[in-house]
Amino acid sequence: MAVTDPVADYLTRIRNAQMARHRIVDIPLSKMKARLTEILYKQGYIYRYKIDKDAGKGGIIKIALKYDPRTALPVIRKMERISKPGLRQYSPVDTIPSVINGLGTCIMSTSKGVMTGKQAKRENVGGEVLCFIY
Repeated sequence: MAVTDPVADYLTRIRNAQMARHRIVDIPLSKMKARLTEILYKQGYIYRYKIDKDAGKGGIIKIALKYDPRTALPVIRKMERISKPGLRQYSPVDTIPSVINGLGTCIMSTSKGVMTGKQAKRENVGGEVLCFIY
């Protein structure tokens, strides 16, 4: 079955793996998913990742999830899809949303690529608000 919303599928796979307390989750590879994974890694939400272009049909991304060492709770508390295929949510540069007063991360798809809301403000570009992560 074809996935109609790859970003929602990506977020759901991570969410489900965390609820099942998995250490590693495999996600089908695409350029956008690779960029989302890179952002999660740079923001400190995941432990590490590896892109294997030879595995599966088009390759996979192996993501090592991060958990709090004391409480064993996932570092990612919530992943929320904002722009959906049925209702796209765009934001100009002056109204890019802040997630929990800057404690969370807003991920956007802009004309300069997929980036965080803070990077988009720095680059002075607006775009589609993909998701909030905190």
